[in-house]
Amino acid sequence: MNFTTETRLGNVLANQEAAAILKVHIPQVFSLLLDPSLGTMIKASTLPQLAAFFPEVSANAEVVEVLQKDLRGVPEQAEQEILPSADYEESTVPVGSAAVSFPDKAGKWSIFELELQGPSHGNPFVDVALGASFTLHGRDVAVSGFYDGNGVYRVRFMPDEEGVWSFKTTSSARSLDGVEGRFVCEAPLEGNHGPVRVKNTFHFAYEDGTLYIPVGTTCYAWTNQPDELVAQTLETLKTAPFNKMRMCVFPKAYAFNTNEPPHYAFEGSLEEGWDFTRFNPAFFQQLEKRIEALGELGIEADLILFHPYDRWGFADMSKAADDRYLRYIVSRLSAYRNVWWSLANEYDLMWAKELEDWERFARITAEHDPYHHLISIHNCLQFYDYSRPWITHCSIQRIDVYKTAESTDEWRKQWNKPIVIDECAYEGDIDQGWGNISGEEMTRRFWEGAVRGGYVGHGETYLRDDEVLWWSKGGQLHGSSPARISFLRRIMEEGPQEGLNPMQLSWDVPSAVVPDEYYLFYYGFNQPKFREYRMKPGTLYKVEIIDTWNMTIEEAAGNHEGVFRIELPGRPYMAVRMTKA
Repeated sequence: MNFTTETRLGNVLANQEAAAILKVHIPQVFSLLLDPSLGTMIKASTLPQLAAFFPEVSANAEVVEVLQKDLRGVPEQAEQEILPSADYEESTVPVGSAAVSFPDKAGKWSIFELELQGPSHGNPFVDVALGASFTLHGRDVAVSGFYDGNGVYRVRFMPDEEGVWSFKTTSSARSLDGVEGRFVCEAPLEGNHGPVRVKNTFHFAYEDGTLYIPVGTTCYAWTNQPDELVAQTLETLKTAPFNKMRMCVFPKAYAFNTNEPPHYAFEGSLEEGWDFTRFNPAFFQQLEKRIEALGELGIEADLILFHPYDRWGFADMSKAADDRYLRYIVSRLSAYRNVWWSLANEYDLMWAKELEDWERFARITAEHDPYHHLISIHNCLQFYDYSRPWITHCSIQRIDVYKTAESTDEWRKQWNKPIVIDECAYEGDIDQGWGNISGEEMTRRFWEGAVRGGYVGHGETYLRDDEVLWWSKGGQLHGSSPARISFLRRIMEEGPQEGLNPMQLSWDVPSAVVPDEYYLFYYGFNQPKFREYRMKPGTLYKVEIIDTWNMTIEEAAGNHEGVFRIELPGRPYMAVRMTKA
């Protein structure tokens, strides 16, 4: 590796010899790295930018010059990809001899799991490749398997068609290769509508056609909390309006997030280092339980595979380790019908990843997910190119401090995909501008996004003495917006089955429309005492005045057609709904 003025500090730190040289010249940097948010920014900086953090260094240009000179010629430390072992088992081991167990029936869109008892010597996580082909009516579905520790291997399959499926395994381990069997796929259980798909370009439905309106919330690190807090979060969700949860795989290190998780994804420790070739099954088994629990509540798990807020080194793994982790987790989780893939939260803050990395991650995910779950990537300061063909929907964070959901209809035109504003800021009272909007403003942003044809996500950051903030750890909700979001969800579910689409001709009020059938006008922070409407003559409309904050619906007397006036209460957060009488 040739270290230059454009080298990011993270690459220097990832090289033991280079890091030692850096410590000689600028030792101050190592104390700053202990601050997770500052550490992320420091790692993303170049050497001259780093020097600017320290006046005594920037005043002496020779320090940077000498540092760069000393770094030249430091050998690159790149991890090579580990391929499965062709001779993992002796030739005397009979092919297909592993003990196997599996159910004889499974419901449509549920999980059929094949469990094999196999060898455990060496490192089965990298030494053994395992997969299976599932066949019905001449159609083959290839599925990747995984090692689950203690000599146990699993292949998970989500059947999407009723009938008698047959399967046959393939493996680099002789005992796991060529195992065959069959099972019956029955009708889906009540409430199982299959995975969510894009429908009508900008909207969503379950695979069986049932309408799905994403009403999301964010709990980044809830899966990595103690069981008692996890149970409280699930209890809260039972009565909350949310049917989608944004959540990280890896633990998070940030403000109000200083506790260690119960388990880590890899064997090893922060002090002694991680073995990125050996996964910790307990970590992933815990994650699976959380995903299953969400599924029982009808909640989609929007799973964030990478994020920048890290003090353990999981955000800065080598390319080989990244790819290995992706193959493993997608193989474990793709059979869960309620999983969405989010390649990253705030991808543009992850100094160690370039655009070609994200594109490679998308290919790996697609290769190991035969069910084609929804997939996107989330930004901080700069939008990803959401026109990329692998992206099913736009997972957006505002890049304008004040304007958020107001841009929904513009983004629909730009990318021609569903707009999911997963982070429009959070209701709360912490010191950060992204985390202290009011319940009224959160509700307004939800309505703005909805009538403009998109979907806005919730988050809550009210300061707590115990530092259990919903946006990260879950627990309980304390804000005023969830009840109003629930009211909006009801309005949307009562709306057009094809979804809300924006009316293009309304210049001073956002509105959704199905021409001559349905109109929904939202007045937000404006407070008119009346509005005059000019509708198509000859069509009668029922008119309802909706108070989106007080959650009331009042029907205007009589039916209306042509040009007519509707009296309004002259206060903010009102909407008017018209439906063909």
